[in-house]
Amino acid sequence: MGKGLFLLFESASGYALFDVVEAEDVGSQLEQVQASVTNIDRFSKIVKMKGFCPFTSAENALENINDVSEGILNETLKNFLELQLPKVKPGKKPKFSLGVTEPKIGQAIQEQLSFPCQSNETILEVLRGIRLHLSHYVHQLASGNLEKAQLGLGHSYSRCKVKFNVNRSDNMIIQSICLLDQLDKDLNTLAMRVREWYSWHFPELANVVKDNVQYTRVAKFVGNRSSLTEESLPELEALVQDEEVAAAVLKASRASMGMDVSEVDMENINHFSERLLSLAKYRQDLYDYLEQRMAAVAPNLAALIGEVVGARLISHAGSLVNLAKAPASTVQILGAEKALFRALKTKGNTPKYGLIFHSSFIGRASAKNKGRISRYLANKCSIASRIDSFSEEPTSKYGDKLREQVEERLRFYDSGEAPRKNLDVMREVAAELKAAAPAAPAAGASSEKKKRKRSDAADGEEAVAAVEATPKKKKKAKKDKSAKKSAKKSGKKEKKAKA
Repeated sequence: MGKGLFLLFESASGYALFDVVEAEDVGSQLEQVQASVTNIDRFSKIVKMKGFCPFTSAENALENINDVSEGILNETLKNFLELQLPKVKPGKKPKFSLGVTEPKIGQAIQEQLSFPCQSNETILEVLRGIRLHLSHYVHQLASGNLEKAQLGLGHSYSRCKVKFNVNRSDNMIIQSICLLDQLDKDLNTLAMRVREWYSWHFPELANVVKDNVQYTRVAKFVGNRSSLTEESLPELEALVQDEEVAAAVLKASRASMGMDVSEVDMENINHFSERLLSLAKYRQDLYDYLEQRMAAVAPNLAALIGEVVGARLISHAGSLVNLAKAPASTVQILGAEKALFRALKTKGNTPKYGLIFHSSFIGRASAKNKGRISRYLANKCSIASRIDSFSEEPTSKYGDKLREQVEERLRFYDSGEAPRKNLDVMREVAAELKAAAPAAPAAGASSEKKKRKRSDAADGEEAVAAVEATPKKKKKAKKDKSAKKSAKKSGKKEKKAKA
């Protein structure tokens, strides 16, 4: 473990640096270290405290612990290590090493301060003993103060992680689409209840008005059918948005065979209709919210396959990142797992599509081309999800172009019209993004910022050039082979002629 060993311990109260006595013996005797961890008398002979840097406030503690978890060496920890660790002359290697819990922070310390860091089982075991006996080294943390600090920092750290969760937008989409599907089922059930309830009084209305929400509005407006007159016809036309349907409702109300209901029964039907209409309005608001979230999180996937189907794919995969990591063959049958494993078990035909069946492209294709277009559509969905997941500046231009490609593929299946190549389409999008890119940054800007602000169009053009270069080499190789064959044939003919 080296001649000199120091240990960095991050607690809820501050940073602590410990000096390990006889580090080489400790490194070679892991079992003895494990046995002495619980005994403070034996453990205090192995580990001596060298310095302690307390946190100034709860906010300062949270900031430092977040930096440690992300592998960032902040000024507080950097100054503490430079002050407490032995000085190293320029150009010489340190004669000590620093043991850390997190390899990320160890790598940051080694890069910035050139202190060799390590993290192994022995170091973790010694740090476990330090965690157990920290109040013995720092007396101010005794009598429950250390536990209070740990509890407060634990709550703050958890809230911060939940707040800055990178998948929080994905979670909003997943919850919204699940609630939207549940609302659709509930609305259908409640609408059927309204139809059955109100049909005792006005059964002919169900044959005239087909839509569930529109039927509920008309039922609430009409109420008792005997009160419907020609004077209320304009308002009825506004509800159904059709003059013929409104006239048919008025005509059916005059010759209805339904039973009469009391005012109390009609009042209950109206209350139930109001609840259903409010639930339908909330469903519309939720759908608008889902469109906004999809436009912000996965604009290309939404432009390609629609907000609802795209959200269902994200929900079934677990997150947008998981969907981006999945291959196109998995995206194609996502949602048809039962049919897939049943087909594999019975050695039958595997399913052609899963959730993407709800896309309009699958329905527009002919029966013999449904499998082909589903495979092509899954490929484009995989590309769109990866662009949405890993691009720094989201845009829906890729999704629009991918949708155009699917449309061209459908026309190719029907009329034989050759579609554009994917290479040409991506080059076109790259050119548009390059034209719409902002101006170059100032001269004083760092190289990292320049790299970040560099448009995706330049990378796309490099990829296009690399792809275009590969087939040319193959053609040259084929030409060389044909030339050699022709040379061999001519040589054989000359030998025969001489013979």
